[in-house]
Amino acid sequence: MPPFQPSESDLVSKGPCNRCPSSDACALYSDGHTYCYACCHTERGDGETIHDKRRQALSTGDFVSGEVQALPVRKLTEETCQKFSYRVGKNRAGSKVQIAEYFGADGTLVAQKLRDGSKNFTIVGEGKDLPLFGQHLWPTTGRRLVITEGELDAMSVSQVFDNKWPVVSLPSGAASAKKCLSRNIAWLEGYEEIVLMFDQDEPGRAATTECCELFTPGRVKIAALPADMKDASDCVQAGLRDELRRAVYDARVYRPDGIVNLEDIRDRVLAKIEMGRPYKDSRLNERTYGRRVGDVIGIGGGTGCGKTDWLSEQIEFDVMTLGITTGVLLLEQSVGETGRRLAGKGAGKRFHIPDGGWEPAELVTAWDRLEASGKLFLFDSFGACDWATIKARITYMATALGCEHIYLDHMTALAAAEDNERTALEKIMAEAAGLAKRLGLVFHYVSHLATPEGKPHEEGGRVMGKHFKGSRALQFWSHAMFGIERDTQAEDLEIRSTTTLRCLKDRNTGRALGRTWGYGYDDARGLLVPKELIKEDAAGAHGFVDEGEAQF
Repeated sequence: MPPFQPSESDLVSKGPCNRCPSSDACALYSDGHTYCYACCHTERGDGETIHDKRRQALSTGDFVSGEVQALPVRKLTEETCQKFSYRVGKNRAGSKVQIAEYFGADGTLVAQKLRDGSKNFTIVGEGKDLPLFGQHLWPTTGRRLVITEGELDAMSVSQVFDNKWPVVSLPSGAASAKKCLSRNIAWLEGYEEIVLMFDQDEPGRAATTECCELFTPGRVKIAALPADMKDASDCVQAGLRDELRRAVYDARVYRPDGIVNLEDIRDRVLAKIEMGRPYKDSRLNERTYGRRVGDVIGIGGGTGCGKTDWLSEQIEFDVMTLGITTGVLLLEQSVGETGRRLAGKGAGKRFHIPDGGWEPAELVTAWDRLEASGKLFLFDSFGACDWATIKARITYMATALGCEHIYLDHMTALAAAEDNERTALEKIMAEAAGLAKRLGLVFHYVSHLATPEGKPHEEGGRVMGKHFKGSRALQFWSHAMFGIERDTQAEDLEIRSTTTLRCLKDRNTGRALGRTWGYGYDDARGLLVPKELIKEDAAGAHGFVDEGEAQF
């Protein structure tokens, strides 16, 4: 609105201005006063000039003059553009531009934002810490305020509400949304309800989430535009006036991620409980109910205690029996050896040793079968063992190759070169757990063990969670942890050839915690064979004890 326009006066005509070159921007009102929409010169009916402090800087030549007019392409009326002082003119280079004007709290023009036909933007005047577009039009308190991402969006929303409801927009788009709203938080919090209607694209959605957290809980709402509409201006151009109004009315109160009500989770609670993906050893499934997407599973054991065999059999089972696409990153084993071991687990042959009782043709047949599955991908590390590299490869395996299971041996190597191994492992484990959840993986890792007090692990010493290198982080982020024990130095062959798998953590139900499962070794086929563990009264000092019954 012009600075002087008594409510009883009506527009009579428009014509040339005696202060600027405009031929039709000067409006004559019924009480005799005139107002030029190009240069803002105003005179009373008695000829007295009224100075418009909002545009007083025009006299210095800093700002660009322009006329208020309707924007037919945007379906914005002249009345709407007049209210927001949105003009059309030419920049200093003579190019046609649209001019969004920004006013300070006292009504003084502080900046113009020029937009040319190629959507290039230029700020004239104060370019730093601009107020919200349209902020000067509205009171400091009210019931509802709508905030859009751009000036045209703000005018579009205002127009569908007959230019009566408070609407403002960001001066610099989504990128600076949080900073801008933070500067104006005292003014914004004067409104009982704040509706964010940013663009329906990724930057707009991200900015919405950031800005919601600035306000008093329960005060801010998020508007959802009709499908295929990017912003409020698109809605008006598409004739969706009613839908745009409805988007404001139906805006939902912001709720931080992770906060749900019972209605939100009803279907998940009442859904049939499914078994997880099975381990090869059915005895584990009876207690753990299998592995679930997002699980992080740790395996630790002493040197020569059977980790590699147990891991290899589980990988081959996942690929060939379950048909799950699997990514394998073994940092201390060549891909050639890994391939021979996995082919051997399927064929029941020890292809990784020269005198394993196998023929070359058998290796070819077993390898062809494994290769034909198309479900196995190996990482040829070339000595790379930093987490950034491994994380990138795991992400690629999951997103580009479709891997759902990941095996990493070993986690400890990734932190070995760091100044603080413990801190590094905390970061790595947190990010590994995040990958598993975000990418829908079952993430298996191997950890080296710290030297225990008393009997070494290689001599049958019991594996505990605290023995895992960086145990605090590993125990916190893991859903399940298993220790592998074997007395590799025992004189008794029965004891020396018995491997114990001990459950150290079972977050899902706790039913497997403390349970132990025994394995013998079929030397001819190179396979672990389930067996009963030696009971405590017959085990002596070797430490192989089935503690399952004592735990439950």
